[in-house]
Amino acid sequence: MPNRLANSTSPYLLQHADNPVDWQEWSPEAFEEARRRDVPVFLSVGYSACHWCHVMAHESFEDLEVAQVINERYVAIKVDREERPDVDAVYMQATLALTGSGGWPMTVFLDHDQQPFFAGTYFPRTARSGMPGFVDVLMALDEAWTQRRGDVIDVAGRVVAALQQRVAPSGQAFPSSEVLTDAVSRLRADFDLAYGGFGGAPKFPPSMVLEFLLREAARTTNAEALLMAERTLDAMARGGMYDQLAGGFARYSVDEAWVVPHFEKMLYDNALLLRVYVHWYRLTGSTLAERIVRETATFIIIELMTPEGGFASALDADTEGEEGRFYVWTADELRHVLGESDGAWAAQLLNVTAAGTFEHGSSTLQLLVDPDDAHRWSRLREQLRLHRESRVRPGRDDKVVASWNGLAIAALAEAGALLEEPDWVEAAFGAADLLLSVHLGAHDDDRLSRTSRDGTAGDNYGVLDDYGGVAEGFLALFQVSGDETWLTLAGMLLDVAIQHFRDEDGGFFDTADDAVALVNRPRDPADGAEPSGWFSVANACVTYAAITGVAEYRDIAEQALAIVSDLAPRAPRACGWGLAAVAALLDGPIEIAVVGDPTQADTRELRRIALGATAPGAVLALGEEGSQTPLLRDRTLIGGRAAAYVCRGFACELPTTESGVLARQVGSRIWE
Repeated sequence: MPNRLANSTSPYLLQHADNPVDWQEWSPEAFEEARRRDVPVFLSVGYSACHWCHVMAHESFEDLEVAQVINERYVAIKVDREERPDVDAVYMQATLALTGSGGWPMTVFLDHDQQPFFAGTYFPRTARSGMPGFVDVLMALDEAWTQRRGDVIDVAGRVVAALQQRVAPSGQAFPSSEVLTDAVSRLRADFDLAYGGFGGAPKFPPSMVLEFLLREAARTTNAEALLMAERTLDAMARGGMYDQLAGGFARYSVDEAWVVPHFEKMLYDNALLLRVYVHWYRLTGSTLAERIVRETATFIIIELMTPEGGFASALDADTEGEEGRFYVWTADELRHVLGESDGAWAAQLLNVTAAGTFEHGSSTLQLLVDPDDAHRWSRLREQLRLHRESRVRPGRDDKVVASWNGLAIAALAEAGALLEEPDWVEAAFGAADLLLSVHLGAHDDDRLSRTSRDGTAGDNYGVLDDYGGVAEGFLALFQVSGDETWLTLAGMLLDVAIQHFRDEDGGFFDTADDAVALVNRPRDPADGAEPSGWFSVANACVTYAAITGVAEYRDIAEQALAIVSDLAPRAPRACGWGLAAVAALLDGPIEIAVVGDPTQADTRELRRIALGATAPGAVLALGEEGSQTPLLRDRTLIGGRAAAYVCRGFACELPTTESGVLARQVGSRIWE
């Protein structure tokens, strides 16, 4: 019989709806039941594309004996970390405090007051490789709960006390240019010159750090910043972490050389990387960057777009119970599909070896050098892609997450406008329309819903990064379209974030002041796999202030970004999005107003040049003469021709009608 997850809107929770474990969603009722039965709570946190979550589910949660132990001795709660990042954040901190490491699946045991007293990640069904068996863990903790309750509660209380004392550092002053220069030097010390990226295996795509490095290279012509960014972007795009047949990036590389990925594909990774590769192309004109932009944008639209117009969260790592089975190849398979000659050529080109670079003699596909016959490769690539479609496809988590869709909207809007691909821009507008119609005001207020599925909003309110991410997306739509509706909506979202999430020190909590209370209210400025809510809102405030001229939002951003002065000297990899925002503020940011009829060639040409501006955080307003948009107000045509007005730091240059002049003013190589 299905358990109590059967009515969930989360694909991850629905994966567990037929488990014999009597799962419940996170709710006050679950803790009330635990108190009534006088049993502890077993909390399991994961997400749909998580390989080891699937392994633990198959080994333990589908097992009748394990389920009987759980059901008799615990109240079991299953949480989708992507729906409830607040719950995930609190208990990940506890897991790190108790064990020194964390990850998913996350396994935590709680008392009746939500206090954790034991935590871990994956546990095998029976003991192996030095890991205790899950049944042994369940029995031992039950014995401790019934026989040594006082000790258990004491541990739980001390863990919570430690979490509540953990406060985010506060910056003393807004970072200087020297802080950014020092951050580049510290990143260089951790840079892998041989393979790109930072540190050793496993290697995650450092999207936010790369954005900062590209901005710093543009702002100061720092050659080291550009080298680190380009070496990493090149290596990721050519390695096995990138899908050489259909585009799109996997979650991370298990090795230092980007050969073998953890195969799930996340929307947030691909949205962030799409935007970084757009900015690399914009800065340097790299043909590799342009190719990756085109392929990744296509991947997002084809593979992740939902029928309602939003973008799904992820593609699974596993097919038919094996990680990566959909993506890997043997040399024999290549010859079978392509023929002897083409198969041998493709195997050499894609580094598919007899021994294999992955498991069981199979290999990931790498494109370490450009093919000497581009036409031949294009033909064979399409043959391989079509043949791969006959394989069992990875599952798709089709819930729509507000913040990740905001990131995708911003990336697709910028990429489509710059590369003149109107379908990409249209896809961005479609996702934004879904956020407006389904996520915003679903609870009859001005709040965002965190998720939706099949056009229906989930029960959970948005957290801080939802407001920052969606505001960022809406600001990008305003800049590529000139439609003030998106500017107004972005301002409204930022106002909610400022009113309900901001703290007295100028930073931000991750949850709203009127959210359902947890044992600790999370507050963390550090970036993780995606930008922190703290830095996401700060970045959006920088852009909004530059477009509107409302200094209050710049002040709020500067106060929030003061923390970078503390974080960057210790952990620059954890504050890339904050460093990127600081770079924009130190550079101005440049404000570009293009006035003219958008249907006319002279206006379109100036807009094209403006979109190619490499100045960090440059903002653009486009509209006709007489517009009341702040950047456009009182700006007129010149001699009846479209004109561009460029300002920086409260000082404006002479307006121009000439493409070459505008290109020099904003650092745009698009005109060349």
